[in-house]
Amino acid sequence: MSSNTSTLTVDNKSVELPVKEGTIGPSVIDISKLYAQTGMFTYDPGFTSTAATESKITYIDGDKGILLYRGYPIDQLAEHGDFLETCYLLLYGELPTAAQKADFDYRVTRHTMVHDQMNRFFTGFRRDAHPMAIMVASVGALSAFYHDSTDISDPHQRMIASMRMIAKMPTLAAMAYKYSIGQPFVYPQNELDYTSNFLRMCFAVPAEEYKVNPVLSRALDRIFILHADHEQNASTSTVRLAGSSGANPFACIAAGIACLWGPAHGGANEAALKMLEEIGTPDRIPEYIAKAKDKNDPFRLMGFGHRVYKNYDPRARIMQKTTHEVLNELGIKDDPLLDVAVELEQIALKDEYFIEKKLYPNIDFYSGITLKAMGFPTSMFTVLFALARTVGWIAQWSEMIEDPSQRIGRPRQLYTGERERDYVTVAQRG
Repeated sequence: MSSNTSTLTVDNKSVELPVKEGTIGPSVIDISKLYAQTGMFTYDPGFTSTAATESKITYIDGDKGILLYRGYPIDQLAEHGDFLETCYLLLYGELPTAAQKADFDYRVTRHTMVHDQMNRFFTGFRRDAHPMAIMVASVGALSAFYHDSTDISDPHQRMIASMRMIAKMPTLAAMAYKYSIGQPFVYPQNELDYTSNFLRMCFAVPAEEYKVNPVLSRALDRIFILHADHEQNASTSTVRLAGSSGANPFACIAAGIACLWGPAHGGANEAALKMLEEIGTPDRIPEYIAKAKDKNDPFRLMGFGHRVYKNYDPRARIMQKTTHEVLNELGIKDDPLLDVAVELEQIALKDEYFIEKKLYPNIDFYSGITLKAMGFPTSMFTVLFALARTVGWIAQWSEMIEDPSQRIGRPRQLYTGERERDYVTVAQRG
């Protein structure tokens, strides 16, 4: 990483600030010593112009619609690989050899069971508890069951904790779903692949044999790949911030799940699905587009545009294809939601208003329809997001732990409250 300098002038005093360059993407101005040199902080709400860390995991170019995992384009990974291969890539930096993948798959598969006492932990929730509430609690509770993998200074324990979370997240997610609908838990089966195993744990019942549909399994596996990591987003930053204090990995991932629960982050696909249901039929699309263009109308088109992508979301193209594959496999030829989605997409890609504001369809636009067709209720959408994103959180957390320059997170503030004042007794207050 080469380093130039940039000059900042404050109150007629000039200071030299290092400029660091990455392998691709914008350069950054190193302001870590700005306060010491000027007595000032920078002001950046949402940290949208601040690089809080140096990372080698994921790269996004929002203007060009590019998403790379360790340098590999997302479309190539989703089209040709599987989720566990992507997990290996994110964790270790390279795609696995055949032998490495077989070993990795074996280790994950043998960690899918959860401690039997977790069953009793679940019964403490109300029967109508939201699955995400259960996920936050149950993932955090893993640290109470697996004391042998909470020492973050031990590389071996960090590896064991990473494997456990990748392996156990589908089991916990399926348990949360089963509990929410009042069905008995289904235990994992080692002969099934990662995603097929998850589908079976969600939809099998003891009364009859369940056969995993390979088309649905492949589609969900692809969805997992698309959601595996997304650079320094809100939940990933939360995991890193929690981890910077030295918190155990299970607590850090639970913090990430809690952040993901927010409708502005992980709940976007549910919001997009509700919007399509509200529109109802293609003939009502012009009415809703007019509402979206009206600044005085509170209606918003969900599933369009992205805070990062100012071009077509590269994941959306793959998701669109996956949606059609699932609906065709299930025999859903005339799905009103898909009809509305396809028509809305075509109008949006040609409408000057959308083009000018770069409101292209994003991944959430199609993923909600796909998951609904598979049989998942909307309350499970964010849980599936958390399941997939776990590997990204772990990779980012591991990178942070191993970074010698990492310090505990401590954002600064612009204080606009009262100046110092003296306390007065109640009797003296007017």
